[in-house]
Amino acid sequence: MAQQQSQGKEQLLSIQESDAVIEEEAAASHIEVIETVISSLDQNDTAMVSHNESGGRIWKFEYGTVEVFVQITGEEDNDTLAVWASVLQLPAQDEPRLMRKLLDMNWSDTYEASFAVYNDQVVILTHRTVADLSPVEISRAITLVASIADDNDEALQAEFGQS
Repeated sequence: MAQQQSQGKEQLLSIQESDAVIEEEAAASHIEVIETVISSLDQNDTAMVSHNESGGRIWKFEYGTVEVFVQITGEEDNDTLAVWASVLQLPAQDEPRLMRKLLDMNWSDTYEASFAVYNDQVVILTHRTVADLSPVEISRAITLVASIADDNDEALQAEFGQS
């Protein structure tokens, strides 16, 4: 009986240890996937990364005519992945019409991303928790934001930019 309990404890420890290893590998893989996606999109080798004390990272790279930012706050399930790019500096010409256009585009053109206003800039962004985050979702989030930003920044600036 004591031998069975000992084996049971060893198996439990082994499972916990393997879970910890899997979690560490998954955490590393999020960062590896982000860096792989960025390197495939960053044609001019502009990518930079910054680390913070809590384990988060933020990358910046150029895609076409925009700067794209990718941030992962950590590796716990409630940490987040955020991707954003600025497309227009505010104030803008005819802001009510601009806001209507952005809301229309949010419905029809942005998929999981959306336009928003942040620090006097119109940005396109997507974010979600890292719980159950797959490499495909990471790639899609970064590619989606970069593409939508690059496809729309010049037209929005031409139509609504400051004179």
